[in-house]
Amino acid sequence: MQLTLANQLTLLRVAIVPALAIMVMIDGYVARLVALLLFTTAAVTDYLDGHIARARGEITEFGRCLDPIADKLLVATVLIALVAADRAPWIPVLIIVLRELGISGLREFLAGRGPSLPVTQLAKWKTTVQMVALALLIIGDLLPFVRTAGDVALWLAALLTVVTAVGYVRSASGFLGVKPKPARPAKVDARSTGNAKG
Repeated sequence: MQLTLANQLTLLRVAIVPALAIMVMIDGYVARLVALLLFTTAAVTDYLDGHIARARGEITEFGRCLDPIADKLLVATVLIALVAADRAPWIPVLIIVLRELGISGLREFLAGRGPSLPVTQLAKWKTTVQMVALALLIIGDLLPFVRTAGDVALWLAALLTVVTAVGYVRSASGFLGVKPKPARPAKVDARSTGNAKG
């Protein structure tokens, strides 16, 4: 399988996660700046990989599967590390992590039963607020009022998390009793053999 540029950026985001978690757990000015730099880099790759894949016509099944996993791994790991370092309230973190697991499971369950759950505008706002909250909490008390602003943003993200989760469950309710569609045998086209990009 040949990795596209977009897939390489997504894999870079996954590779950043362990180092980012370690930096978040370490106290000190330098560690927090490094953590913020790593988090910003990961967030930029999250923005770029999808745009590059669409612009270059390199959307792959591997990328479709890996991108949401990388996103959730990044967010969940940073949130848990912040709680472990006593730099974030655990209740909104628990809400956000459980929601991500639940909606991911719901999407997987609904695969083949009907239309996929579309990402709503409110969910995009939730993601933006969530990323801002994480950046503020990573900086922490290095600057006045930043920790407080991060806590407020995290609680707001948790609220939006609950609202969007309810919306997704309502959208999916019509398909919960639908049996999955049987898979059709794949047809092999001799002309296209060996041209797949993965």
